[in-house]
Amino acid sequence: MRLFRANLALLLAASLAVAPAFAATSAKSTKAKSSVTKTTRVKASTAKRSATKTTASKSTTAKTTTTKKKAVKTRGARGQQAIESSRVVEIQQALIRTRYLSGEPNGKWDDTTIAAMKKLQANQGWQTRIMPDSRALKLLGLGPDYSNAINAAGASFTDPPPVSTIPTDVADGFTLASGVKQ
Repeated sequence: MRLFRANLALLLAASLAVAPAFAATSAKSTKAKSSVTKTTRVKASTAKRSATKTTASKSTTAKTTTTKKKAVKTRGARGQQAIESSRVVEIQQALIRTRYLSGEPNGKWDDTTIAAMKKLQANQGWQTRIMPDSRALKLLGLGPDYSNAINAAGASFTDPPPVSTIPTDVADGFTLASGVKQ
């Protein structure tokens, strides 16, 4: 029995020692075979593609003469591209008034006007742009005009109405709803 176990252990040890060496050589030979087949496959597929391209190019040249070419749509420029002359005069007058520009307004968006607008924006800590943004126009007093708004007549947007104009029952309702006891 001991002899059998000893032989079995020896056989097992020998098989464990030989198995990695055998696996390494078989993996190498498999890799070599696969690389050879890959290169032959690549060459064959390249030859097929080139043959297909030549026949495809012949058929497309025949088709292009009979079909109309499609017009290619080009994307136009987006955003405001130029400022109207009258608006440039208003901006230049405001820049002169705030002492960022000197001279007389000429209605042209020239280098001196652009430099003055960039300086105004830089002094405010804003990103300097060639075209004036809404913040710069508001700062120059050229922002939107709300004088023709429906509720603009006699309206005061800065101060709340005085407390005496609120009826007492409404004021009591506000106090009750707020939960604050006076």
